[in-house]
Amino acid sequence: MQYMLLIYGDEAAGAQMTEEEGAKLGQAYGEYSKWLADKGWMRAGDALHDTSHATTVRVRGGETVTTDGPFAETKEQLGGYYLIECENLDQAIEAASKIPTAANGSIEVRPVDAM
Repeated sequence: MQYMLLIYGDEAAGAQMTEEEGAKLGQAYGEYSKWLADKGWMRAGDALHDTSHATTVRVRGGETVTTDGPFAETKEQLGGYYLIECENLDQAIEAASKIPTAANGSIEVRPVDAM
């Protein structure tokens, strides 16, 4: 079964990281991605630009309306994702728990509804 691991964190805190802290985090994510690949679970994964680059699109009354930024103001912003394929939710939770920023952010685990 495929699962999307959605990575949420505080952009403001991330922006205050030193270059050294950023490099350490990048290395941790590289090691995590290798771990996923070694288990055969990795299907895709990417970081996202921060929410200042986001555009929200809505259609109301047949008109397309765009708004700069994310859908809602939150303390944590979606920063990236991994698409994994494993046997069950327990394995997906194991994978989510090893994401480097799970310790100070949150990871949403959602099964993919293959259409």
